[in-house]
Amino acid sequence: MFQRILVANRGEIALRVIRACRDLGIEVVAVYSEADREAPYLDLVDEAYCIGPANAADSYLNIPRIISAAEVGNVQAIHPGYGFLSENPHFAEVCRSCKIEFIGPPQDAMRRLGNKNEARVLAKQVGVPVVPGSDGLITDENAALRLAHDMGFPVLIKAAAGGGGRGMRVAHNDLSLKAGLKAAQQEAEKAFKDGSVYLEKYIEQPRHIEVQVLADRHGNVVHLWERECSLQRRHQKLVEESPAPNLPQPVREEICAAAVRLVREANYYNAGTCEFLVDKDNRFYFIELNARIQVEHPVTELVTGIDLVRAQIRIAAGEKLRFQQQDIVQRGVAMECRINAEDPAADFRPCPGTITTWRPPGGPGVRLDTHVTAGYRVPPNYDSMIAKLLVYQPTRPEAIACMRRALAEFVVEGVKTTIPIHKKIFSHSAFIEGHVDTTFIERNWMQKGG
Repeated sequence: MFQRILVANRGEIALRVIRACRDLGIEVVAVYSEADREAPYLDLVDEAYCIGPANAADSYLNIPRIISAAEVGNVQAIHPGYGFLSENPHFAEVCRSCKIEFIGPPQDAMRRLGNKNEARVLAKQVGVPVVPGSDGLITDENAALRLAHDMGFPVLIKAAAGGGGRGMRVAHNDLSLKAGLKAAQQEAEKAFKDGSVYLEKYIEQPRHIEVQVLADRHGNVVHLWERECSLQRRHQKLVEESPAPNLPQPVREEICAAAVRLVREANYYNAGTCEFLVDKDNRFYFIELNARIQVEHPVTELVTGIDLVRAQIRIAAGEKLRFQQQDIVQRGVAMECRINAEDPAADFRPCPGTITTWRPPGGPGVRLDTHVTAGYRVPPNYDSMIAKLLVYQPTRPEAIACMRRALAEFVVEGVKTTIPIHKKIFSHSAFIEGHVDTTFIERNWMQKGG
C-alpha cells in the first residue's frame, strides 16, 4: 500500500479522497490555487502546496506544477479526482514516467475509450449496442447531410473528445445541421483541443442510465449495478439515484453485463462508468465510458456498501478486488441532489459569492458530501457545485420523503442555489412515479424561468 498520496484536485472531491486516504492510514499532500488558499480541508492534510493562480490552466491543469509538488511532497501516487486532469492520458503517462502511480486506468485504455468514436467501435466489436450513427469522424458537410438524410432527422452532432455536453448540438434539418456542425467543431476545439465530431441518430426523450464498474490488474472485472441520471440541465446532471426506477430486471442485468464486457475487452483497470441511453421500449445504447470516479459515486456506495475511492487506491497499489460479482447486491434506495451555486430562475446562471449562512441537514439516512462552511467564498473560476446531498432508505417512497425533509432543513444564504428546483422535482408527480427522461427539467422548468 502507498504511504503518501497527492490529491490533484479541489473542493468536495479533494476532501473525499483525503478522507479515504486517512481511513487507509495514508499520508496526504494537497495542492491548491490562490483562489482556494483558505479552503478548510487544507487543514486536514500533512502538506499543501500552492500551484498557481485561480485560473485552472495555470494551476489544477498545469501538469509540471502538479508533478513538482508531487516530487517535493515525496508521494508514491496521485489521485486526480474527477474533472481537471482525471481523464487526461498524457497526465497519467507523465505520472508513471516519473515513477508516481496514477490512481486511474492505464493511459492506453484512456486514449482508446476517451475518444467516443473509438469507444463506439470497441462496443460494436463486443456486441454492445450503440446509437446508429457515422462509422467514423465527420469532416465533410456534404457527407454529414447525406448521412442525416439516410438516418432521418433529428440527429446529434457530438465531439469525439471530452464530455459535459460541450461540442454537442441537435439538428432538425439541413440548415441547423450545417450551423451545428461548425459550432460543435469550434466548441470542441476550444474545450478539448480536438475539433473532431461524429453523428448519431438523436433519440428523443431517452433515459440516461450508467453502470459503475471496477477492474483490477489481475483480470477481475465487476459491475456495481446502475444509476439513473436522467434529470439534467444542459447535459449536466442534477439528480441521480440507484436502482433506476421502472427498469425491468432483465434489462438491468443485460446493461450491466454489457458494461463488464466492454471494460474487459479494453484491458481497463480501476474505476470507470459506462453510460447508456435507454429509449421508450427499454432498448439501450452505449454512448461513452468515463475513465474516472464519477461525481455521483456515493449513490453506488450507499446501495452496495463498497467504498469506491478506497477501492481505487487499492487497485492502483496492485491489490486484487476483495469481492466477486455475486457478492455485490443492491440494497435499499439511494438518491443524490447536486447542490450548485446557481440560480434556477435565471437559466441556472452561476452565482459565485460568500456564503453567509450554512445550515446543513442531518438525521437518519442523510449524507452530505461538501467542503463548504459558513463564510466560504464560492469562486467564479470553477464548477459551481458546493455540495452533494444524499439519502438512503429501504424503499423509493421513503427515500423521496427523506430527501424532502433534508431539502427543507438545508439553509444556504449569500448565494443562490439549486435547492428550490430540487424541492420542485421531489414534489413532481412524474418524478415520484419514476417517469423521467433527459428532457424532464427543460420541459417542466427551464422554458418557464425556473
